[in-house]
Amino acid sequence: MATNKHAIIRYQALDRCFSNFGRNYYIEDLIEECNKALYEFTGSDAGVKKRQVFDDIKFMESEEGYAIPLERIPEGKRIYYRYDDSHYSINHQPLSRMEIEQLKNTIFMLNRFKGLPHFEWMNEVLTRFESSFNLKENVTNAVTFEDNPDLVGLNYFSDLFNAIVNKQVLEITYHRFDKPIKRIKFHPYQLRRYNNRWFLIGFNPVFSNKYPITNLALDRIEGVKILPDEEYRENDIDLDDYFYDVIGITVFPDKKRETIRLKVYFPTANYVLTKPFHASQKLKEKNKDYIILELKLIPNYEFEALLLGYAHDIEVLEPESLRLRLIERAETIIERNRE
Repeated sequence: MATNKHAIIRYQALDRCFSNFGRNYYIEDLIEECNKALYEFTGSDAGVKKRQVFDDIKFMESEEGYAIPLERIPEGKRIYYRYDDSHYSINHQPLSRMEIEQLKNTIFMLNRFKGLPHFEWMNEVLTRFESSFNLKENVTNAVTFEDNPDLVGLNYFSDLFNAIVNKQVLEITYHRFDKPIKRIKFHPYQLRRYNNRWFLIGFNPVFSNKYPITNLALDRIEGVKILPDEEYRENDIDLDDYFYDVIGITVFPDKKRETIRLKVYFPTANYVLTKPFHASQKLKEKNKDYIILELKLIPNYEFEALLLGYAHDIEVLEPESLRLRLIERAETIIERNRE
């Protein structure tokens, strides 16, 4: 069975129904949920019939599909469907044989672009795909990448990605640490990764006067709902440019870029030279004991945390405000770890 965009949307909709033990889903309910998902993601109201949903279930149960552990539970003269484990999801399973073949074909096509100008990034991406999914025979663990497979919130990644592509407004159930749960109306623009965590970048009407762009950590998202009747606000900000002057994802629009001078002692200097803190980093002085670096960026929490990682070998020469903040944080570290 060929897999297309509509089929994947139906599989995801059925997966959500089968794993929802709070409701009994009969075949009519499954058809309704599939049609609702298709309308939300494509705008098409053509709908699917009972035969199509039965075929989808058969495929999902097959080895060529996802081999799902589906139960058919009788209730009177009717039958409802659910997984035998409420924690099961097709999104938690390895790729199916069909998906592996499709991925291989995609990688084969993309390999034609390797080596062309502006496609240098593809070398790493394709290598990562081939290594992560073991797509090359007789090559196992030849390359590894830092990752966190247990990161909370990744189950919403596909829904968020589709909402960005289809320009859909979302209602996001969000739970900040030690704060009440909130429902946030959000216009999603980009998924961005920093320090092995994912963030949803977009527009939040509540903070529009102060922040033209805000971010939500995926590991604090507890629910995503599409608002089909809400008008999507187009993004008119170059996000690469917006984040260029910072390290990480915290941007304060009212703060200006500053010139930062750092004295970095050896051997740490070797690491900082081979892996610069920021694209603006320039070497201003070098001798046998240390180097002087100059950067132009907006200091934020992420940058301070990065400097503290090398604190024993780095001295902040300027600005004084950054130097004082690091001293304050260092004193807190000492106090909390004092015997």
